[in-house]
Amino acid sequence: MPSVEHEEFVAMMAGGLGLEDLSIDEQRLAMEASAEMFPVDDDVLAQETDANGVTADWVSIANQEAERVILYFHGGAYVMGSRKTHRALAGKIARASGARVLLPDYRLAPEDPFPAAVNDAVACWDWLIGEGYEPGRMAIAGDSAGGGLALATLLALKDTGSPMPACAIGLSPWTDLEGGGASAKPGAVDDPMLTLSGLRDSGRDYAAGELKNPLAAPLLGNLEGLPPLLLQVGTREILLSDSTRFADKARAAGVDVTLEVEEGLIHVWQMLPGVPEAETAIHQIGEFVAKQC
Repeated sequence: MPSVEHEEFVAMMAGGLGLEDLSIDEQRLAMEASAEMFPVDDDVLAQETDANGVTADWVSIANQEAERVILYFHGGAYVMGSRKTHRALAGKIARASGARVLLPDYRLAPEDPFPAAVNDAVACWDWLIGEGYEPGRMAIAGDSAGGGLALATLLALKDTGSPMPACAIGLSPWTDLEGGGASAKPGAVDDPMLTLSGLRDSGRDYAAGELKNPLAAPLLGNLEGLPPLLLQVGTREILLSDSTRFADKARAAGVDVTLEVEEGLIHVWQMLPGVPEAETAIHQIGEFVAKQC
């Protein structure tokens, strides 16, 4: 059973988020305003940097030595979200993993459609390598669209023969832009946050004409040779089958996959302050990164 704290957030979302009724500019403003719900811990530091032309934050914990690095991509359906909306989550992951987190503002659709986000992601990775960080001490991670972008980045690096990270983490990753999974079928789940029509609209905004390109929809890629993966997803998500299908396909390709499916939890619950399940999930992320890096 989900915790009382989790269910209080679910109750707040009764009737859905209503973002589909807003323009993209209005959606962005609403998501930026929502950052006030996710306060950044007092000892979290955020220092702006230029990562190969991509503006990013170095997120770290004061007085914590960090040899590991996590390149983290925020969610927001490829059309919204920013360093601001995900700084609190990045700080919690930095604390749990003993890592510095590079949190970029990759370009958003529809102004900058696919493959702009992937190009920015690869640019950030190349910058880290150029700065002397060791691939074996780094991870790539993200949530929702950012989780899909993290997995797509692995495929892009593999395609070019670039060094791969020690591991990757996807929090409810969006891996199928067309919503073809069982959990996306009408009535399959009671998702208070996402709708299939909204996801498909955002998918077209991001990658119209390229919806089956593996660098946009990593579920469709050749997954052989990917590093160890941690995928976390809740059973109350339209995107549940985006994770389960990706895990099945990756395992069939010989990839070491840890899939954590949490009963009754909603999309990217890891962000929710004061929710026990969020604290547990972030602890598990930290343990996974520490083990792999």
